[in-house]
Amino acid sequence: MWTTIFQSNIKINAFSFPNTSLAFVPGVGIKALTNHGTANISTDWEIKSPLFEDAGGADLFLSGVYFTGIVVLARNDFGHPILKLQRCYAQVSHAHVSFSGELSVLYNSFAEPMEKPILKNLNEMLCPIIMSEVEALNANLSMLEVLTKIDNYTLLDYSLISSPEITENYMELNLKGVFYPLDNLTDPPFLPVPFVLPERHDSMLYVGISEFFFKSASFAYFTSGAFNVTLSLKEISSHLVQNSQGLGNVLSRIAEIYILSQPFMVRVMATEPPVISLQPGNFTLDIPASMVLLAQTENSTAEAIVSMDFVASTSVGLVILGQRLVCSLSLNRFRLSLPESNRSNIEVLRFENILSSLLHFGILPLANAKLQQGIPLPNPHKISFVNSDIEVFEGFLLISTDLKYETSLKQQLSFHGWEGLNLISGQWRGKPVA
Repeated sequence: MWTTIFQSNIKINAFSFPNTSLAFVPGVGIKALTNHGTANISTDWEIKSPLFEDAGGADLFLSGVYFTGIVVLARNDFGHPILKLQRCYAQVSHAHVSFSGELSVLYNSFAEPMEKPILKNLNEMLCPIIMSEVEALNANLSMLEVLTKIDNYTLLDYSLISSPEITENYMELNLKGVFYPLDNLTDPPFLPVPFVLPERHDSMLYVGISEFFFKSASFAYFTSGAFNVTLSLKEISSHLVQNSQGLGNVLSRIAEIYILSQPFMVRVMATEPPVISLQPGNFTLDIPASMVLLAQTENSTAEAIVSMDFVASTSVGLVILGQRLVCSLSLNRFRLSLPESNRSNIEVLRFENILSSLLHFGILPLANAKLQQGIPLPNPHKISFVNSDIEVFEGFLLISTDLKYETSLKQQLSFHGWEGLNLISGQWRGKPVA
């Protein structure tokens, strides 16, 4: 009897690859090897014969799954990573089919002779299916935003500048890592200094971030005017509930000098891009700026009380929160100068103490609140950083971290290549098992 069987809606419900290994192939890519794998697959089926037609479901259990291949990593013209699969070989050793439905007992009597043609067709299709998945992954990689908007001032370029370098022990990716003003993609007027990561073997991933990366951020924010802010007393106070007494003392001293009864504002303007310095165990940011105290007069105009240039030296604290590098500033030194002024040195020192306190209690907490949004770190989709550590070296900082793949247990596994898979093509003729 001639019987034609069709299948559709093929899904992988569970799979296990207990023996899987990855190894670097120098100058080529990553070799993947897995054996003794298993998989549970469900499918809908439809059977047609000269005597009757029927439909139902079936479960296919595969065992002895073997796969080997080399994944080659490269870069396209837009700085996106691309993958290619070479030397693909895949084979399934055993298959067991069980049907469900009203006539399942009858159909299961034909299951054993069906398993051999199922294996034949499946083994012919496995590598094309895997190739199809690689192409689908490349389509997703090509849509990655290598140029990311950070905020209303800057963009960050994370594009690959060269194809990955692969040795026997590691793979190295060179990312551009440059900040740009939002409306200007011109490279900054300085060049990056090459650096070499130290030999480490305890973590899965090491990320080196150069001093150039932070210098480009400083230059981009300065060019965009992000360091020019005017704050009212209310805006400053809203961030300083815990330090209200310290701020009150500062403001009362200013009022004492100028006998102010009207509201006033603080305007801070960077006069040059902040200077970045990375030294072993020490990350500093020196901010050359001008601070102007403005009094609001009765006709709502702002009148400058005093204007002073200063350099604030700050230490930069670093922490990884989620997938972002978060920085915070703490004041080390405050140096005040008064060009074009006849004030005495005593008054200079007096204002230096006052404005240092204002910077410490008012301006830096506001800056740290802004910095809490952090800098996005490059990482693949659904991969998170765990057990992370940060070290500062001369000219760069090093992030050491392990990686964790996060996926929902409820997520239904479904692969693009299975859609066109015919486990049994054409017609099949067999005898029931006795």
